[in-house]
Amino acid sequence: MSTENEGTAVPPAPSAPPVPVDAPAAPAPQGQAQGPGPYGQDSQGQSAPGQGAPGDAAHHGVSSSAPDPSWPPPPPPTSPYGDGGSGSGGGWGSSYQQPAPKSGRGRGGLVAALLVAALVAGGLGGGLGYTLAKNNDDTSGSTTVSASSSGGDVKRDPGTVAGVAARALPSTVTIEAESNSGEGGTGTGFVFDKQGHIVTNNHVVAGAVDGGKLTATFPSGKKYDAQVVGHAQGYDVAVIKLKDAPSDLKPLTLGDSDKVAVGDATIAIGAPFGLSDTVTTGIISAKNRPVASSDGSGSQASYMSALQTDASINPGNSGGPLLDAQGNVIGINSAIQSTGNGGFGTGQSGSIGLGFAIPINQAEYVAQELIKTGKPVYAKIGASVSLEDSSGGAQISKEGAGGAAAPVEPGGPAAKAGLKSGDVITKLDDRVIDSGPTLIGEIWTHKPGDKVTITYERDGKQHTVDVTLGSRVGDN
Repeated sequence: MSTENEGTAVPPAPSAPPVPVDAPAAPAPQGQAQGPGPYGQDSQGQSAPGQGAPGDAAHHGVSSSAPDPSWPPPPPPTSPYGDGGSGSGGGWGSSYQQPAPKSGRGRGGLVAALLVAALVAGGLGGGLGYTLAKNNDDTSGSTTVSASSSGGDVKRDPGTVAGVAARALPSTVTIEAESNSGEGGTGTGFVFDKQGHIVTNNHVVAGAVDGGKLTATFPSGKKYDAQVVGHAQGYDVAVIKLKDAPSDLKPLTLGDSDKVAVGDATIAIGAPFGLSDTVTTGIISAKNRPVASSDGSGSQASYMSALQTDASINPGNSGGPLLDAQGNVIGINSAIQSTGNGGFGTGQSGSIGLGFAIPINQAEYVAQELIKTGKPVYAKIGASVSLEDSSGGAQISKEGAGGAAAPVEPGGPAAKAGLKSGDVITKLDDRVIDSGPTLIGEIWTHKPGDKVTITYERDGKQHTVDVTLGSRVGDN
């Protein structure tokens, strides 16, 4: 997988029913205005409902001559929801049918029952009023029960997203990298140790490697100059160090990415499109996802056997921590799969719920090597493989293809195990290998010296062999 780094109108009801009267209205005193009064106006100069209408008798203190025959308003036309306008059936939007009046028989009994109910309700209301007045006996004599002004302090347990974010945010930084030519970008990193080392992606700081400017800003607003300690293009991992680092740095706790399960909750922190200290959530959607990523600059691709998450990750999240529900770092957000461009007018691609993170077990090893020597160390099998997309496996390059170098390194791990040019590797331990990039990503999850089992095909037959991985220093 290749990704980017990332009907009829209903008449309105009047504001109040017309007031019926028994006698014609008295003529207004001479000089009094006879025309309709104005609508009430709100702050925008628009008519405010419920404040009277033209000719509204109640509003002007005069009575109308006769009841308005339009009250109540006619029922709206029937338009049952989803019945295609057939006018049949119930459901949302069905017209309401007024029940037919009952016969006069038994009406006296009904009236008596209503009177009894009214008396009972009246007595109950009086009792409640007395009780409330007694319990709220103050100088105002109010019987109103006031709601509490506060619902109490909100407790955010350590295991909640808010609790995890509160602990992790102070240990994340927004990184700004600027090259000598003035070009730059924004990414994220997190505190790795108390000495001021910050772990991030290689593609975040690559522009500032050769004499560029690099800064790291904490959520508190404190900004520090920084320098690149080491970077690994193949792994897409880099370590920078703060200049004049504060003494109260709190490194984030590293988890175990090998123990992560599909469906586990995830929390991502970063600066998507420059919006620093953004927290998003999701789950682990898949594990061991083969990803070959590039920042679009034409540089060598990075390969990973990634943790896939649906937590929203966008450009600027790169290098930020992917946390589990306890706040442990389980990965470094590194790449996204996107279907198009756009977002804040930048032309950059945005999240569609397919984000990929470098497993922390791998990134921790790489970071430690970068701090020690400034150079990355890669595990290898000593054979070149085709990088073309396929589904049948990773084929060891054929003789004479891809340059003068031998497809199988003489004396290397693959040669010692008997692997030859043209062999197709289909499994590494229990991982199915479907292409060259998948094989590279799986090998790089191991350390030099690890022993792995390789399954391959030659001349239509399947073979299995153990290989002790060698090492390669640097990105050459």
